[in-house]
Amino acid sequence: MTGAARLAGAFALAVAGLGSTAAAVPHPDGVAPAPRDPGPSVHGMDVSGHQGEVDWRGAWSSGARFAYVKATEGTGFRSSTYRAQSSGARAVGMLRGAYHFGRPDVSGAAEQARFFVNHGGGWVPDGRTLPGVLDIEYNPYGPDDCYGLGPARMSQWIAEFSDTYRGLTGRFPAIYTTRNWWNTCTGGNTGFAENNPLWVARYGPEVGQLPAGWAQHTMWQHDNGGTFPGDQNLFNGKMAALKRFAAGTPRQRAAAERS
Repeated sequence: MTGAARLAGAFALAVAGLGSTAAAVPHPDGVAPAPRDPGPSVHGMDVSGHQGEVDWRGAWSSGARFAYVKATEGTGFRSSTYRAQSSGARAVGMLRGAYHFGRPDVSGAAEQARFFVNHGGGWVPDGRTLPGVLDIEYNPYGPDDCYGLGPARMSQWIAEFSDTYRGLTGRFPAIYTTRNWWNTCTGGNTGFAENNPLWVARYGPEVGQLPAGWAQHTMWQHDNGGTFPGDQNLFNGKMAALKRFAAGTPRQRAAAERS
């Protein structure tokens, strides 16, 4: 999967869009430095239609243990490669999940959350499915990075998506974003950190400062090319922790069964 990478000032703010259809902007030095030892972590990847047919067995052999696959965007786009990519990741033993590229400029959040769940983005407590992700970031389709919404309206939109997704699946979605976008477009809203796992995008050797509210990240997208197809990611913890993240808590599993 490729994304819309933006160089917001210094190299430390170089980021990549998880769901944009725009071509990736090259890293300023050609290749991003390898991340410094982040401690216990699990390697993973994320892909979309840009990758097409993926060599999942090769990615597994190279060390990838989880994958996120683009499923939907707005309420009018379904990835034609989602089913094959998701099945391919699962077949080789990866934990896998789906992500939705949010478009606050085209429709309501609840509508988009339902569209996502109905087309691959749901979560089931099978121990192999990761919770869905809301990819909310720079607008690749227009000049307004915040899709024409002020911080209060943007925060409300994200909260509505999150609450709707939870009501449908029993899990809060993870949020993929960058520090710069989040702090600008939500006004640094700190109210999501308690419930929504953070998937932070930051290309560089260290994860750096996180978006407002989060004291730690769950996943880190540190490069848009490298060992595996698509974007390169690290889960913040050991494999046992990643499996617990997929399985959910007893309360989350019970909520999923009721939904």
